[in-house]
Amino acid sequence: MRLRATAGAVLGLCLAGATFFSHAQSATRTAPAAGEAIRVLVLPAGETTLASPVPGKINTLHVGLGLPFRQGQVLVSLDCEEPQARLAMAKAEQAAATDQYEAKLRMQGLEQASDVEVALAASAVAKTKAQIDLYQFQVSQCSIRAPWNGQTAKLHVRSHMTVAAGQPLLDLVRSGLLLLKLNVPSRWVSSIKMDHDFEVTIDETGQTYPAKVRRINSRIDPVSQTIELEGTLLKSHAELRPGMSGVASFAGMR
Repeated sequence: MRLRATAGAVLGLCLAGATFFSHAQSATRTAPAAGEAIRVLVLPAGETTLASPVPGKINTLHVGLGLPFRQGQVLVSLDCEEPQARLAMAKAEQAAATDQYEAKLRMQGLEQASDVEVALAASAVAKTKAQIDLYQFQVSQCSIRAPWNGQTAKLHVRSHMTVAAGQPLLDLVRSGLLLLKLNVPSRWVSSIKMDHDFEVTIDETGQTYPAKVRRINSRIDPVSQTIELEGTLLKSHAELRPGMSGVASFAGMR
């Protein structure tokens, strides 16, 4: 019995060691080895998906796929007839409430209206002003504007479609210096610093471009034994597009 127990313990240790070796070998295999290419993905300076803030029908799309736009430019116009009608009604009610308030003030001067009546008339004016502010905001939501300079990457809708609140309308990418995402060996962590220079060769163009490290992840991936970096190109290049990929080269790093 003692011999059988000892044999079982030895077998367990051997299996545990094999498992540990397998995990270590897998982690080493996923980390870039010396001289191995470090892949880079090109990202836009910023991107977002514009969604409809209110339900309604699209009157006009002012942009097309891949076309540039400027910050503040109207990209999508929604049908605004109902909130505009409500706004006109609120303005008419405000005019009537203001006349009533001014009349109560004159009557108060003649001792024909109490302080309570004047206060109620003033409250009616304030209420109509709040309604106007609400409807003006709703009208402003009918014109969806660009948050920054950029280009359209995807159109989710077409003109004259009816959309729900929160429904995606457009995917946008921001103009500016393109970003680079890459993972380097974790053993480089003591040598890689902010603004560290490196070069990237893009597959689609075959050209090499200078870049700098802009952000370094605060956590190392223990499985791949890599750390994520974010870089940026030093200049704008018309031939480059988000989604391209390539290989990064760090001088003196192994």
